[in-house]
Amino acid sequence: MQIFQITNADLRAIFLGTKTRFSDGSHAVPVTLKGGPAHEVSLKNYVGEDPEEFRSQWRKVVFAGQGAMPKAFDSESALLDYVAATPGAVGYASRISPQDRVKLLFAIK
Repeated sequence: MQIFQITNADLRAIFLGTKTRFSDGSHAVPVTLKGGPAHEVSLKNYVGEDPEEFRSQWRKVVFAGQGAMPKAFDSESALLDYVAATPGAVGYASRISPQDRVKLLFAIK
């Protein structure tokens, strides 16, 4: 499994739609879960918002015509399958295994 580093600020900006590219220039595609503990904890720890604040922020982006809501999945396995198959996709899960075929991002301050 490959591990890549990203700053907390860049990760937050990607999930809030204010940054659309990784530092190497490749397109960033944030994806989320529709709800649940992993969704709530990830948003709080890495984005700094609760689910309602997150939705509200994205509604502003969509209303302003600056982007579309991130694709949301019902299950972690569906999210991980999408991330594995989609270049630039970044999501979160409560745990991953080598068979998930995803790269692990390590957020740094």
